[in-house]
Amino acid sequence: MLAWPHQKTDWAPMLQQVEAVYLELVKQISRFESVIIVAPETEPIRRRIIAEGIDPAPVFFRTIATNDTWTRDYGPLTVFDSRQALLLDFRFNGWGHKFPSDKDNLVTSQLYSSGLFKRAKHQLVDLVLEGGSIEVDGLGTLLTTSQCLLNPNRNPQLDRLHLEKLLAEYFGIDHFLWLNHGSLAGDDTDAHIDTLARLCPNDTIVYVRCDREDDEHYPELTQMEKQLAAFRTRTGQRFRLLPLPWPQACHEDGERLPATYANFLVINQAVLVPVYADPADTLALTTIGKAFPDREIIGVDCRPLIKQHGSLHCISMQLPKGVLA
Repeated sequence: MLAWPHQKTDWAPMLQQVEAVYLELVKQISRFESVIIVAPETEPIRRRIIAEGIDPAPVFFRTIATNDTWTRDYGPLTVFDSRQALLLDFRFNGWGHKFPSDKDNLVTSQLYSSGLFKRAKHQLVDLVLEGGSIEVDGLGTLLTTSQCLLNPNRNPQLDRLHLEKLLAEYFGIDHFLWLNHGSLAGDDTDAHIDTLARLCPNDTIVYVRCDREDDEHYPELTQMEKQLAAFRTRTGQRFRLLPLPWPQACHEDGERLPATYANFLVINQAVLVPVYADPADTLALTTIGKAFPDREIIGVDCRPLIKQHGSLHCISMQLPKGVLA
């Protein structure tokens, strides 16, 4: 699921650049699975996709108003109750009321009302939660950051114990891993986990490592690495840790941008990895390939995306088989 950038989003000054990234995503994702595109106007996007030589057959369009394009944080989080797919629709408040979110908060409900998900049920959840703030392995483990989930700008009435109880109820979690360190300059999300560390198959965690002692990130990310090394799996084993390289600092108008290789997207038979025309790109692709040896590893130039402080995983939301009508 993608929400297309348009003139009323913050992408307006660089619309052509960012649309090129979206077209590349549609091209790559549609090789392996269906694509859902949400936008206030969809017919121009359909024509653009066809003009790019992309087969529109696996692309589904829904005309829905949006504030912005970060579907990872307002799209449906899907769980299964027995064999029944359930679309959990959490509240989205613009990352702690930093940005307008009234339209984005309604997207999942409107998608459901459009008939796209006739094989799934829909449940509104009275809890502020963004998809980019949690990592789950599908087997009962959840990885997250204290800075985001326990931030008073999300659910100030809930402490860690009560939040764990709710997350256990909604996602079937029985093993919580809380990172107390780590964040990226330029990140508006209060340290979303999908910019820092990702749960991968076979008890593997891929994470960002800063090896430059003169970099502002070095102290926090070094502490994060130590905490990851101390984590244990549900069976008490150490995780296999794969560090990602540290890209060169990227700036826009004097502001540092949150370039991270951890913001990759797993799709059917492939992994799409953000790259930044950086010498470290090749090593990042190789490292992620070690975590997903049975998948094609595809680099996508995400330099336009980080200008709005996000990357590839942030603008997408996967939906499992059995959800679409």
